[in-house]
Amino acid sequence: MPHAALAEVAARPTALPQATAAPSASPYALPDLVCFAHLHWDFVWQRPQHLLSRFAQYGRVFYVEDAFHHPDQVTPHLEIKERQNGLRVIVAHLPAGLAEAEADQIQFELLSQYFTEHSINKYVFWYYTPMALNKSRHFQPVLTVYDCMDELAAFKFAPPELRQREQELFERADLVFTGGLTIYEAKREQHPDAHPFPSSIDKAHFGQARGPLVEPADQAGIAHPRIGFFGVVDERLDIELLAALAANHPEWQFVIIGPVVKIDPASLPRPANVHYLGGKDYLELPAYLKGWDVATLLFADNESTKFISPTKTPEYLAAGNPVVSTPIRDVVRPYGDLNLVHIAADAEAFGTAIKKALTQRDDVDWRRRTDDYLATISWDKTWQHMVDLMQDRLAAKAPAA
Repeated sequence: MPHAALAEVAARPTALPQATAAPSASPYALPDLVCFAHLHWDFVWQRPQHLLSRFAQYGRVFYVEDAFHHPDQVTPHLEIKERQNGLRVIVAHLPAGLAEAEADQIQFELLSQYFTEHSINKYVFWYYTPMALNKSRHFQPVLTVYDCMDELAAFKFAPPELRQREQELFERADLVFTGGLTIYEAKREQHPDAHPFPSSIDKAHFGQARGPLVEPADQAGIAHPRIGFFGVVDERLDIELLAALAANHPEWQFVIIGPVVKIDPASLPRPANVHYLGGKDYLELPAYLKGWDVATLLFADNESTKFISPTKTPEYLAAGNPVVSTPIRDVVRPYGDLNLVHIAADAEAFGTAIKKALTQRDDVDWRRRTDDYLATISWDKTWQHMVDLMQDRLAAKAPAA
């Protein structure tokens, strides 16, 4: 099939905090970085954005999203959007009705043409989804990294062939990074060079919640005490727990922030004391957190939460909020074990924990211990450690002088 047309679309970068990458112990020496992701760059600001916006300060970064399939006929082409630090988001636009193999072949051809036109000759491949292999396996990266942030095969609507593709990616990867300790303990058996990088924190951003901020208009009219949650509202949210807490404690107001995906919005509990405020920009989150009395991790106990390492745990704490969580393993270790976060497994225990948390802001010892722990982690430190590992593996591959 001949190469299809390319369309380059200039887009004004989203206004978000600039990454402040830690100074490297050795000069930054990585080639272009091409990331294949299942998450839209503009959806929720999380691990990929924190890390890749830092890489983009030092070199070219290309973020390849899943293709967009149009319901009508469209000439296959690439849309290019510029984002933070010059990072380029690449989206293939394809007509509907293509077989998977044909769609992957067209994307491979589009990307090959783009690589040629932009002199992308020496590059690192960085994967968030093994499903991208079919459109990328015929390229020749100098280094392949799999940043396994979730057990995607356990998520709702996961493709049945995902586990098989992941095995192939393990065979191709030079390095495997994991989004938490629990998933590391599973993946280290599948790759000899795996490294845990649990969720980290942009302390300066979320620390704004400890200072003066204007109350968001859609939260200002909600009474106190406010019990908050932010994140993607999907099959990981414990709907039954939320409903029980709202029924057992009508004196509390539950504020839920985040987009609803993969579940029917009609299935969400809607008593008068539960408030769904929808998705918010990353820049807005500290102002919402400032107005909460307790922050929560209302995660269900199911296959999709077995390996998660919620980024919101340190973000809540950096904002100065007491936190109550269900017993997610990567929250229990270390936050529960260090008595920084309350852990509760059912509605009754969760309610009791919230009552304790409502008095915790005055606990000087808790605040000191929390800040001491948060001082040990940052996205800058995580990124720098990753860079050091990548540069070391590249140097080991280079021919001897």
